[in-house]
Amino acid sequence: MKTKLLYLASIAVILGFTVNLTAQTAGTLTFSFTPITQTVGAYSGTKNVLAVWIQSSGGGFVKSKLRYCSLGSTEDHLPTYGVNCGASASDCITNGNITDATTGATLPSYAVKTITWDGKNVSGTLNGTVVPDGTYQVTIQETWGHGTATVLRSFSFTKGPVADHQTPAADTKFTGISLDWVPSALGVNDNVSPNTKVVIYPNPTNGIFSIDFKNEINNIRVSNMLGQVVYDEKVADSAAGTTKNIDLSRFGNGIYIINVSNNEGTSNYKVILDK
Repeated sequence: MKTKLLYLASIAVILGFTVNLTAQTAGTLTFSFTPITQTVGAYSGTKNVLAVWIQSSGGGFVKSKLRYCSLGSTEDHLPTYGVNCGASASDCITNGNITDATTGATLPSYAVKTITWDGKNVSGTLNGTVVPDGTYQVTIQETWGHGTATVLRSFSFTKGPVADHQTPAADTKFTGISLDWVPSALGVNDNVSPNTKVVIYPNPTNGIFSIDFKNEINNIRVSNMLGQVVYDEKVADSAAGTTKNIDLSRFGNGIYIINVSNNEGTSNYKVILDK
């Protein structure tokens, strides 16, 4: 199979086009920040316009997430966003792609903002498909006055099978910044039997996590994404209501499959190790 994929990729290059042979990990990005009140320009003190969007590492548009401005008064105050979303520098509203975005008029105050991204692009007015894994950016443009009273800031993160948790430094424009990419599907489906239910926490984990048994459990096995068993234990005290602590801190970051079983069935659970 690998030989065939390499061959197809070579043919694609020869013919002058490219094909996507990269992974497309599903997951969710959560990004939060608080704009700091500015005191420059016509909107000093309270009013501001704001856009947040996802773009590729090269600046290509992926999806709008927030757009606050007003047609007829402040539509020209988000020029970078306007161009990126398919509108224009002088009018970020008309023809701009806002599929899956929260929109509104010019903001009357400064308050914490939170967006979530499902890892997908857009297809016109429809939510698209999961984009290839790689480096992406969540970008903010905020303007609190006419002319140059604007700021643009981007935060890079890695979309892939490993969680990416960041708390970027605050500056004079934004504070309380947090960014969390958490993968979900990862090509492995949870297979949960009603006879072998457990609760695993915290997840993601820095290495040590707990398993609460909802049924009697006889064995716990942990494997990495290559199928290699890194932990295997026969459980002595396995009654429902029992809690078992597992330590994976000596292993590398990534996704691990927790297999729990008894005489009546088996279940698989995914755990993200992010030290």
